[in-house]
Amino acid sequence: MPLFWRIFLLNAVVLTAATALLLGPVTVSTPVLLTEAAVLTVGLAAMLIANGVLLRVGLAPLQRLTRAMTTTDLLRPGTRPAVGGRGEVAELITTFNAMLDRLEAERATSAARALSAQEAERHRIAQELHDEVGQTLTAVLLELKRVADHAPPAVREELHQVQESTRAGLDEIRRIARRLRPGVLEELGLTSALKALTGEFTGPALAVRHHIDADLSPLSRDTELVLYRVAQEGLTNAARHSGARRVDLTLMHTPAGVELSVHDDGHGIRGAPEGAGISGMRERALLIGADLTLGPGPDSGTEVRLVVPTHHGSH
Repeated sequence: MPLFWRIFLLNAVVLTAATALLLGPVTVSTPVLLTEAAVLTVGLAAMLIANGVLLRVGLAPLQRLTRAMTTTDLLRPGTRPAVGGRGEVAELITTFNAMLDRLEAERATSAARALSAQEAERHRIAQELHDEVGQTLTAVLLELKRVADHAPPAVREELHQVQESTRAGLDEIRRIARRLRPGVLEELGLTSALKALTGEFTGPALAVRHHIDADLSPLSRDTELVLYRVAQEGLTNAARHSGARRVDLTLMHTPAGVELSVHDDGHGIRGAPEGAGISGMRERALLIGADLTLGPGPDSGTEVRLVVPTHHGSH
């Protein structure tokens, strides 16, 4: 029965019962006697309670749908309100679930295009840094060396300092280019790329350790790239924002598939809102059907965990 008619009939029953009560043996005197007022009050309370209970039962699915609408996050897909009620209510919930399915599929498609374009742009910028800026600075270093060899001793020392500054800038440009375009990932694979990544972040203030299973099954190119980028973003956040002294990067087989974990011993998230980096990790996880969680670690700090199902990770 449609919702309109259910509510209409419910109120009709209440009004009919009230009319029958007045037309029945119950009489009302002027002034109203105490017993008469008590009977009318009890009858009115009973009808209001019955009306409220029946409306609450009938509209409860709409309340669950409202809560689902306010908490739905397309970056955390899969959660759907249960279809309940009858008639228009059940149809409304079913339509809402179908809309979420469509929105999540469209978002995944658009995110895949955006991230593909982003990777292409990273590749282009890294190539230009390597070919243009890198070669220019290399030529400057060679010219500085030639000039320093023929310069007076007083000037030679200053030229050596300029050489060191130029060399440091060249090393930084190469490091940025490697992060933009993980050539080691394409050439040597995910294991070598993650080991090289932990080496880049290891320094006097931060110790990064890696624990990678030796018998990982072959993964698709997209899956390897997502795992690498999530590890890179997790290590970047740990190095810049967590105040950590130690970070553990783990990649291993699980019954569910392949699991990546980046765990630091820093001060934790502390209710901070998710920034663009974390949103980017969630977007990448959606591309390969992976599950990304971010929260407190087993003992302290922050843990980023990415679980890639077996049927999505393999070739």
